Amino acid sequence: MRKKALTAAAVAGALLAALLAQQAQAAIALDRTRIIFDGSQKSVSLSVSNQNKQLPYLAQGWIEDDKGNKIQSPLTVLPPVQRIEPGKPSQVKIQSLPVAKTLPQDRETVYYFNLREIPPKSTKPNTLQIALQTRIKLFYRPAAIAMDKNAPPPQEQLTLSKQGDKYVVNNPTAYYVTLVDAATKKDGAGIKNFEPMMVPPKGSLPLTVSAAEVGNSPVLTYVNDYGGRPQLSFSCSGSTCTVIPAKKA
Repeated sequence: MRKKALTAAAVAGALLAALLAQQAQAAIALDRTRIIFDGSQKSVSLSVSNQNKQLPYLAQGWIEDDKGNKIQSPLTVLPPVQRIEPGKPSQVKIQSLPVAKTLPQDRETVYYFNLREIPPKSTKPNTLQIALQTRIKLFYRPAAIAMDKNAPPPQEQLTLSKQGDKYVVNNPTAYYVTLVDAATKKDGAGIKNFEPMMVPPKGSLPLTVSAAEVGNSPVLTYVNDYGGRPQLSFSCSGSTCTVIPAKKA
């Protein structure tokens, strides 16, 4: 009897998991994985779409600061809530307010853009509905530090300095640098216990793995403006490592 009860519970659990997996398919899709807000512009537009072909969804957008607090200034989302018809595209605009000019002009400021999908109320009783949410980084980049597309990537200015059993990443640039992987050689297997990290402009952070694990020729992978993942190969001398320019790596 106990065995039958356990079997029934397992079946019920599997059915619930399958139901949740099916319902957890995101309906509202965003066209990017990060946002670069050009400080010389008043706004940036994002393309969103309803991937559900049968039901309309509400899309609710807002911005948070780096501490997770909802804000409406110096950047705001328009419209904050909109209805998107089945299978249809739409747009969300992030607008800057005049107070944005008071942000630091010699470096980026990071925010987070959130987009929550709200499904229509079900007409069926005892229906479980899930509201999924997307959260991506939003970088406000002042006009004074606009990137020169013909120049080497600023990420190539990173250096590593060995302190104890760790390498510290030094970022002398005006930009946030998000590191998502580390390896001992170019195109090599990633180090399993490496944890992604975001190094602030003109700041430093220690790698989450030991210097021994990355070796004497560390390779770090970062995320660029377009969501791509280029690699940085370092050459070390003593306790300092510098990036080998991409054309020479």
